[in-house]
Amino acid sequence: MEPAGGVSDAELLAAHVAGDPEAFTSLIARHRDRMWAVALRTTGDPDDAADALQDALISAFRGADRFRGDSAVTTWLHRIVVNASLDRRRRNSVRYAVSLPDESLGGEGALVDARDRIAEREDQIEIAAALSELPRHQREAVLLVDVEGWTIEEAAGMLGCPPGTIKSRCSRGRVKLASKLGHLRKNVRERNPEGPGSVKSPKGGDEG
Repeated sequence: MEPAGGVSDAELLAAHVAGDPEAFTSLIARHRDRMWAVALRTTGDPDDAADALQDALISAFRGADRFRGDSAVTTWLHRIVVNASLDRRRRNSVRYAVSLPDESLGGEGALVDARDRIAEREDQIEIAAALSELPRHQREAVLLVDVEGWTIEEAAGMLGCPPGTIKSRCSRGRVKLASKLGHLRKNVRERNPEGPGSVKSPKGGDEG
């Protein structure tokens, strides 16, 4: 998307680096809604998403001079938001793991419910940690397609590579995630024995 006048994202970023006090604000205004959506989908929590987005904006503002133009500015911003969101989840992991909700004191049923929610949050933290350990190109593909719900073709356009490469990166990333997170399938079945408790089996890939 470009504003009236046809100034590109890359031109706005370059103007910011050159000292234009309005350029960065204009760039972020253009993409803030999408950045927020990425942060919310990655963190799963509005408060964490707001904090992650703030962290990402600071990183982008300070690190704009390191942008080399080897990808679209939107891809660069997406990477910064995803990394900030994953960092936020890791920093919060201890607090999430040890804090009990107030209703945990309300009886046996409430305790069971509290344990279930804590276990679910711990699963989410473990998934985020596993994602953060993937090679960057695999993590980006998996997050775009499996977490954020973009199509293979849309993800390919964002990352500037062929759809077949995205499929391969997703496949390889899923295999690695399955090896790290396979035990979570058993945990879900134990907490919800009548639910589906199923996780997609990874499909083979040829490059990535």
